[in-house]
Amino acid sequence: MMPYTVGLDLVEIDRIRRSMGQPRFLERVFSPAERELFASRSFSPQTVAANFCAKEAFAKALGTGVRGFWLTEVSLLRDKLGKPFLVLEGRAAEIARREGLDFSVSVTHTREYASAVVIGWRKRFFLLRRSSLPWRKQSFVGGNRIEQPENR
Repeated sequence: MMPYTVGLDLVEIDRIRRSMGQPRFLERVFSPAERELFASRSFSPQTVAANFCAKEAFAKALGTGVRGFWLTEVSLLRDKLGKPFLVLEGRAAEIARREGLDFSVSVTHTREYASAVVIGWRKRFFLLRRSSLPWRKQSFVGGNRIEQPENR
């Protein structure tokens, strides 16, 4: 089991702009909190595209693709300084909890493209390493390493 997972997505903003013209696109893909954010930003296609990329990148970092949860269960919001963060609900939160994953996200855009990177990390994971001692199990918790001898 790897301690980190990564998801990356890139989308053409014109593609999202065209999708925004379809009546149900925003409702099918984005949570009410995201739609409120979009309204506060005059439905900027760059913002919508960045949020879309974050959902796709999350699905890749989770390792499932967009399966087992709805895109509306993954929200990309911003704190008061503009830093993006993910809010997971429903089955998306359940899968992440079952896998022991927390996530960090970064988004960016130009006039033509939007991109997102999502990094997932396991809250607790084990590695086996060979040393002068018998095989030892290393447990990493919150960035701290705890070594435990294997019981033989």
